[in-house]
Amino acid sequence: MAKNVLRPDFKAPKPPRSLGAPGANLWARIVEEYDVSDSGGRELLTLACQSLDRAESLREQIDRDGEIIRLKGGLRDHPGLRHELANRAFISKALAKLGVNVEVPVRSPGRPGGMGNLGVGDEYVRRILGTEE
Repeated sequence: MAKNVLRPDFKAPKPPRSLGAPGANLWARIVEEYDVSDSGGRELLTLACQSLDRAESLREQIDRDGEIIRLKGGLRDHPGLRHELANRAFISKALAKLGVNVEVPVRSPGRPGGMGNLGVGDEYVRRILGTEE
């Protein structure tokens, strides 16, 4: 998945199916930053966005009812908790498969000092190597 070079005339493609506000927001952010032009990638992104809509809907329901609910047999976790978590896990996996969760590290210019990236000072290296003056 290649990063988009943002252009002033760039128009984000519409998702193949309707999305709620959270899903539409995720769709817009991803397609602005990345070129998701293949049908498989768009479908996977759409599924991730739909899962985000569902997870947010479940979160609202859980917030209304409480994370712990009282039943005849006592207190129980809200049944929506595991479904919310499953949707969020799917979103993470889908974004990882699309390759949009990895930021390419930017290296600083120039060479590393001393003996490379050993993480030790020059004085310590000279003492260990026996080149101390």
